[in-house]
Amino acid sequence: MAKNLVIVESPAKAKTIEKFLGKDYVVKSSIGHIRDMPKKNMGIDIENDFEPTYEVTADKKKVVAELRKAVKSAEKVYLATDEDREGEAIAWHLLEALKLPRNTARIVFHEITKGAITDAIVAPRMVDYHLVDAQQARRIIDRLVGFEISPVLWRKISGARSAGRVQSPVMRLVVEREREIAQHTSVSTYKVKAELVNESGEVVDVKLSKDFNSKQEALEFATKLLSADLSVASIEKKPSKRSPKAPFITSTLQQEASQKLGFSVKQTMTIAQNLYREGSITYMRTDSFTLSETAIEAAGKVIEQEFGAQYHHVRRFKTKDSGAQEAHEAIRPTDLTKPSIYGVDEQTAKLYSLIYKRTLASQMSDAQLQKTQIKVNVSNADEQFLANGEILTFPGFLKVYDYLSADDKLLPDLSEGDALTLAGFSARESFSRAKPRYTEASLVKKIEEMGIGRPSTFATMVSTVQDRNYVTKETREGVEREYELIEIEDNAVVESKPSEITGAEKNKLFPTNVAYLLNDFLVKNFSNIIDYEFTAKLESDFDTVATQNVPWKQVVKNFYDPFHAQIEAAADISREETHGMRELGEDPKSGKPVSVRFGRYGAFAQIGHKDDEDKPTFAALRGTLDIETITLDEALELFNMPRTVGETDDFGIIKANYGRFGPYIQYGKKYVSLKEHTPEEVDLATALELIAAKEKFDAERVIKTFDESEIQVLNGRFGPYIWNGKKRGKGQKNITIKKVFGDKEPADLSLEECKKAIAGKLKPKAKKAKKKAPKKATAKKATRKTVKKSAKKPVKKASKES
Repeated sequence: MAKNLVIVESPAKAKTIEKFLGKDYVVKSSIGHIRDMPKKNMGIDIENDFEPTYEVTADKKKVVAELRKAVKSAEKVYLATDEDREGEAIAWHLLEALKLPRNTARIVFHEITKGAITDAIVAPRMVDYHLVDAQQARRIIDRLVGFEISPVLWRKISGARSAGRVQSPVMRLVVEREREIAQHTSVSTYKVKAELVNESGEVVDVKLSKDFNSKQEALEFATKLLSADLSVASIEKKPSKRSPKAPFITSTLQQEASQKLGFSVKQTMTIAQNLYREGSITYMRTDSFTLSETAIEAAGKVIEQEFGAQYHHVRRFKTKDSGAQEAHEAIRPTDLTKPSIYGVDEQTAKLYSLIYKRTLASQMSDAQLQKTQIKVNVSNADEQFLANGEILTFPGFLKVYDYLSADDKLLPDLSEGDALTLAGFSARESFSRAKPRYTEASLVKKIEEMGIGRPSTFATMVSTVQDRNYVTKETREGVEREYELIEIEDNAVVESKPSEITGAEKNKLFPTNVAYLLNDFLVKNFSNIIDYEFTAKLESDFDTVATQNVPWKQVVKNFYDPFHAQIEAAADISREETHGMRELGEDPKSGKPVSVRFGRYGAFAQIGHKDDEDKPTFAALRGTLDIETITLDEALELFNMPRTVGETDDFGIIKANYGRFGPYIQYGKKYVSLKEHTPEEVDLATALELIAAKEKFDAERVIKTFDESEIQVLNGRFGPYIWNGKKRGKGQKNITIKKVFGDKEPADLSLEECKKAIAGKLKPKAKKAKKKAPKKATAKKATRKTVKKSAKKPVKKASKES
């Protein structure tokens, strides 16, 4: 049996480490956390200074039992969980659950290589209780928020599932950005571009030094240009350089992988975690830009060998954030002699390559450029044309990390005073844009800038608001928009109105209707949960617990006392206040008020009032409509359903509509789902095709019908069944025939039998118990039985003959 036991978090990591340590070590995995506060109760004694209760989770009892057994047979135990605060907390929980002594060896490493593992074994430390306390404070505050605020939300806001200390500010960022976009008023300006030609026939692309605020100004300038002389006023050349960026930390890796590879934040972290476990890269949750001296030296050797000494430039990046903690190195390959890895999927190979190039580039020379700007005078106008060019004179780091290199733009060889001729001109109307919606990557960048959360939580924060249905990631088609275009053709000014697609979005984050309501409710009633500065300060408080020995229970108390007071005050808020009702105007047909609000099944529009003599009418908001921006016309359009598609002799009036389960076609009392068409656009021919397919399907599945009843005997996925004729949500009931009638033929069932089965008056047929074959006794059992039986039998006396 191995003398030493090493406990890590993941099974994949365990296999890799065991290869390095040899036969004297056995490596086992805790498979993540093993203990937590109980799910049913809060697990926090608020009266007793927030003392938590921990228990081994149900899914980890077997794991803990195996670890306890392994501990008993080991001479020495090493706790090798991840080196962040969460990993330190897991090490402490292992210490407690396995009843290990306080001085049990704790080892940390930021890369899974033989050198790093053996070095860690040689120089262990004890569990850092300051890091554990910081993690406990975070976990307990999050538990207090979840347990106390969630019941308030369930009572006050339909569709609100939970609120969190960090997820709520993230949701707020998306909501506020959407409101900024909605309030933006677009302003148009006219941007002027031209093509000028020198005496040698070479073309220079230029743009005007200013934009015009009106069409009239642009027309006046175009008219002047018809009779103007153009000449080179000045040529300015100056050297420029571009420096490489620091190696990746968690947030920058997520952003770059999104921009360059199209990966989601969650996808990036999953791939990076696998690369780390396999020993290909260093620890992927870090906010440190530092590279080890070993890595800097290794990068230098590769650069000089591959590109030459002139490409090598030693750089030591420093972490700006004084609170940066946990992992001590940036994300880099463990072996810089490997530019690629093999035997992995394409996405993993791409992410590794990105990390490799960024690391190598960080130790390379600046890219050297020459920038040129040419100014062109217009003889009868004050404005000048500008031409900008850029020539790469020495690639430097761009030799490796070429994602950031711009297209080189060469300008013709001109001299001051050279005459130029107009070859092309356009003054195009452009519209100002609001701030862009967040992508997952830009949202991570924002929350990092604001100090909300830590590297290990960024991916979870962004995915949680989507999982809770507060934020959705969508690709939306734009709308067509006309713009003014002024051109010069055949020495004449020409006006036109082309069109363009505007507002198209790809993989952008949008708030849902419930997010608006939840955000406003939290801002009004729980400022400490949603406030950016408060959330960032709390992260800073956790840092002081980890680094300055500040008592964690005091940090929890400082948060909880004002928070709990807000919880109690929220009990008096009426449900009506949290439904986000907006009055839109008056219905021109009925004269009744039109409003939108959020209800049990989502956002809806309403004509009329609940106190009216006639009941109000309702229509669910569809597509991209939301209660914040919907207009009166858009709301009234929702009530144009059901739409009559057409009428036939066979099926009568055919209608299209939206329902709780999606769009559909209705004919008589039957329905067909619409999957590829909307109720607004579906035509009669398409509707009839769908109906024909539905009729054919029904004919094949119908076993028996009854003239005097809607009850039917049908064939289903799991065999024949009785259907009571009701629709989903309106008392539908299905009875499996085999359960109630056994092997009776479904076609032989009478209407009376079906009614009794639906009413529950027939008991399910009992299944016949299968006869089990007698077990054969093993040789040992048989021997024992024989011995026992023979021991009970009286021993016969020997006969005289014997």
